[in-house]
Amino acid sequence: MKTVILIPARYASTRYPGKPLVLLDQPDGTRKSLIQMTWDVAQQVRGVDAVYVATDDDRIATAARAFGADVVMTSAACENGTARCADALTRTGIEADLIVNLQGDAPLTPAWFLEDLIDAMGNDPAAQVATPVLQCDAQTYGMFIEDRKAGRVGGTTAVFNANKHALYFSKEVLPYIDPAKVPDTDIPVFHHVGVYAYRPAALAQYTSFAEGALEQREGLEQLRFLENGVTVACVIVDAKGRVFWELNNPEDKPRIETALRDIT
Repeated sequence: MKTVILIPARYASTRYPGKPLVLLDQPDGTRKSLIQMTWDVAQQVRGVDAVYVATDDDRIATAARAFGADVVMTSAACENGTARCADALTRTGIEADLIVNLQGDAPLTPAWFLEDLIDAMGNDPAAQVATPVLQCDAQTYGMFIEDRKAGRVGGTTAVFNANKHALYFSKEVLPYIDPAKVPDTDIPVFHHVGVYAYRPAALAQYTSFAEGALEQREGLEQLRFLENGVTVACVIVDAKGRVFWELNNPEDKPRIETALRDIT
């Protein structure tokens, strides 16, 4: 399969304006922007033919070009990353069998998450959309609960059926577990990883759908597929002992910097 990674990035984040350009402390004492760290992850993924940053903001485009990224300028009207990926393909005429949307707020995403996702799509030609999910360990589950107690919207959870087809995605911690009954291991909560793989037809179809009520309330773009009857396959990935978390709020910056130090 010819595979292209697109990194959609916008400046006007509601919870964290300017998020793609936020600088994070690296273990070696240097600092890198969130968008550059995401680009670095994409460069490590095997079997990818091209990587582009897709943005409508000149500040992000300038920063991305400065570290060597190929940039596609998109419409400011794109309401989310999936729509921005579709717009990037339309504007550039990029041809690919598989488009991977690597959202730019998860610098702790290991390259093998994307490789597992790409492999899953290659092994199932009927799959039109897929996304990775990661079973929560105690630390990650604790961060989910901490955020909700503080009134913060943090990561996203995924609920899926026996065929690993998504039933729902939510910014609430689903399924609910009685606090007195949370197991020490094998916690039945799956963290949604902000990466998507689409066949070109599915990505084009997305833009023909109107925003649904669930998507609007949760603020989760992937719910548009579910609300219109499109199957989203959940691919279970393994963090191999590493912490995975996204930069959703300013409070996440020290969490991610600590995790970066632990990797080395």
